[in-house]
Amino acid sequence: MKELKHLNKYFKKYWLKLLIGIVITIFARLFQLVMPSYVNKIITVVEQYLSSAIAKEAAKEQLSLFILIIVGAALLSGFLTFLMRQTIIYVSRYIEYDLKNEIFDHYQILSLNFYKKNRTGDLMNRISEDVNQVRLYAGPAIMYGIQTLTLFACLIPLMFIKAPTLAAYTLLPLPILSVLIYKISKIIHKRSTVVQEYLSSLSTFTQEVFSGVSVIKAYALEPQTNTELGQLAIEGKDKSMSLAKVNAWFFPLMVLLIGISNILVIYIGGMQYINGEIGVGLIAEFILYVNMLTWPVAIVGWLTSIVQRAEASQKRINEFLNEKPELENRESRSLQIKGKITFKNVNFTYEDTNIHAIKDLSFTINPGETVAIIGKTGSGKSTILDLVARLYDVSSGEITIDDEPIKNINLTDLRKSIGAVPQDAFLFSDTIKNNIKFGKFDATDAEIIAIAKQAVVHDNIMGFSKQYETVLGERGITLSGGQKQRISIARALLKSPEIYLFDDCLSAVDTETEEEILSNLKKASTHKTTLIVSHRVSSAINADKILVLENGELLQQGTHEDLNSIEGYYKALYQNQLSKKEN
Repeated sequence: MKELKHLNKYFKKYWLKLLIGIVITIFARLFQLVMPSYVNKIITVVEQYLSSAIAKEAAKEQLSLFILIIVGAALLSGFLTFLMRQTIIYVSRYIEYDLKNEIFDHYQILSLNFYKKNRTGDLMNRISEDVNQVRLYAGPAIMYGIQTLTLFACLIPLMFIKAPTLAAYTLLPLPILSVLIYKISKIIHKRSTVVQEYLSSLSTFTQEVFSGVSVIKAYALEPQTNTELGQLAIEGKDKSMSLAKVNAWFFPLMVLLIGISNILVIYIGGMQYINGEIGVGLIAEFILYVNMLTWPVAIVGWLTSIVQRAEASQKRINEFLNEKPELENRESRSLQIKGKITFKNVNFTYEDTNIHAIKDLSFTINPGETVAIIGKTGSGKSTILDLVARLYDVSSGEITIDDEPIKNINLTDLRKSIGAVPQDAFLFSDTIKNNIKFGKFDATDAEIIAIAKQAVVHDNIMGFSKQYETVLGERGITLSGGQKQRISIARALLKSPEIYLFDDCLSAVDTETEEEILSNLKKASTHKTTLIVSHRVSSAINADKILVLENGELLQQGTHEDLNSIEGYYKALYQNQLSKKEN
């Protein structure tokens, strides 16, 4: 159970509630022990009455008292059992809440490389299904475990005190049961881990199918997808059945052993009664004891299964919690960012693909400047924006913001000072208004409308039946590519940061709309440092500076007039796009 030690901090946090729950559990079980001994007394009273050793009225009086005691003890036990669940199960829910938050918070600080290496379905499964398995350990397993220990601790000594020989025979099957549980639990642990890993694969597959359903339909891949899911389902069934077959041994074995105990009680107890060593009431009392042990003994297998599943799940959770973020926020002091950006001999290689995206790159962007980055696909344009936002750290060289090394700048302050519009615009499954407000949560409706007009998307929004309250599908699939890009631009403009990063965010809009948006962007980004990545020269014409990249290296640098006056990549690209526009 070493992996489950991670939960100790939560048990310490809720120790008082847990302690109260444990005490209540113990008392609830103790009140259960009242019934067998009083059943023995009731049978004894009946025997005495039948043998005329006690008068009828006295017998009635004693029987009424004993029955009231049994009923009262049962009611108290039931009430305490209710309180027990209200404490221990509540604690398990609190732990589930805290653990999910811990995992989610850790997910958020991990770098992009982590998300490239791990699939979304697996991430979701560990924070949902795995946490649920751990919760069963933190609540029901503890609750039923305390019940079982209490009954064992009280019943077994009590049985030996009342009838040592009968108790010895009655409890004879228990050591056999313990050995069987130990053997089977080891198998359960291995097979539980396999099942949990399979659930992650299934979650990943279904998540990808649902996200890419438009592609599946476009290529008529439904039969193939169904076949793949069918194969996964069969594989999952085989793994789950393998685990179920082992679990299936527990209850039959326990019922068998408990049944043997009952037979021993009747046989050995009957022999002792014939010999005059014990009374009939004690035999009845022992039968009740054995049957009281039936559920605790049976639950041992279930508890073992829960603990083994929780151990397997917590191990998977710990694997991600032990992941160290590649980007460390080294600085706690706050810094007001103005927007000067400097690259000094920067090199960067993607770890997952080993692509050398940026090669010995140096340039300076002054606060308030608009810089366009032009180049072929794969030239490193988007990588520059990712490095400015510190989504990655450089392999060598240095990036400074306001002459301060970017690694020494508070990461939260840096990200807050940036308004980024990625190439693949991401929108949440929420209203259009809330997607725009993502840039400024306290924005008024008037501000949102004004910003939407600057992004030239207001008229489109007003054409929807619910206008700004229109709820978008997952990833904004109810919108066109151009509409998604413009809403993303509106989100960044509403934030009004010190640095704008536009990554080819006008590729899906027509030329006229592009010119209108660029005009509005120029006004909105006055005194703001702006980096615009584009394949279109039209996006770069009015920039203060243009950087032309090729294979991660700086090929050309200057204004539109400077670069258009000399032969080179930029001039050729401009003339080519100009001739296409005229045609």
